[in-house]
Amino acid sequence: MMRKHVCVCRLCLWSRKGLKEHFLVNTSWSFPPSRGETITDFKQGTELDKKKKMASNESRLQQQPSQKDAADQNFDYMFKLLIIGNSSVGKTSFLFRYADDSFNSAFVSTVGIDFKVKTVFRNDKRIKLQIWDTAGQERYRTITTAYYRGAMGFLLMYDITNQDSFSAVQDWSTQIKTYSWDNAQVILVGNKCDLEDDRLIPTEDGQRLAEDLGFQFFEASAKDNINVKQVFERLVDVICDKMNESMEGDDNLTSNHRNQGLKDSSSESNGSCAC
Repeated sequence: MMRKHVCVCRLCLWSRKGLKEHFLVNTSWSFPPSRGETITDFKQGTELDKKKKMASNESRLQQQPSQKDAADQNFDYMFKLLIIGNSSVGKTSFLFRYADDSFNSAFVSTVGIDFKVKTVFRNDKRIKLQIWDTAGQERYRTITTAYYRGAMGFLLMYDITNQDSFSAVQDWSTQIKTYSWDNAQVILVGNKCDLEDDRLIPTEDGQRLAEDLGFQFFEASAKDNINVKQVFERLVDVICDKMNESMEGDDNLTSNHRNQGLKDSSSESNGSCAC
């Protein structure tokens, strides 16, 4: 019986003849043949792996155009939006319904913060929305409020079947005023309007609170896809209107400064000595 020798890869045992053949046939193998496998079987398996790898590379090349479209940076504006509110009011489901048109009834609490990107066309403009889904638990509040800066719009959400989530709206509104820009736009959303039999918050109470806070108001349902798209579209339109007003105000201010400068120049010219 011939003595066994350990292969340099230390993963299999080979006879002296097998070890020699192992190095002579092909020294570029990444892995040695398994125990009981012949050199021919291993070569065939290696060639099959190479073909699979080539096919995978071709498939990846074919998918590159779609990936390029997904990462396209050709847009007119980019708006940062946040969805805030108490835990379990349906913020994540609302985002997934809008971004992916999907709904999962299983409740999974958001850890920290997450986001999705969606491109829309409004008023002949291509707008990329960066929508952040925040955790509602108190222990994540320090993390989530750090993302308020730079946000142009908020969806402040409560659950129409949960009195505590509605009572917390005032506190969330205070956080928006404290940590965000002064011109950030807010829409108050009463979610889960499909659960009419379990309703605890009348629609009139939601409308009254929104008016007191200066917010617009919608009732919606991520499960039944009620008013989800309309809420986001309305928020984008309000941001665009506010942005246009600011741009017009800047133009008017610039024009006033220019006219004032011309008047000052004219006054200095008239008051100068003509001799």
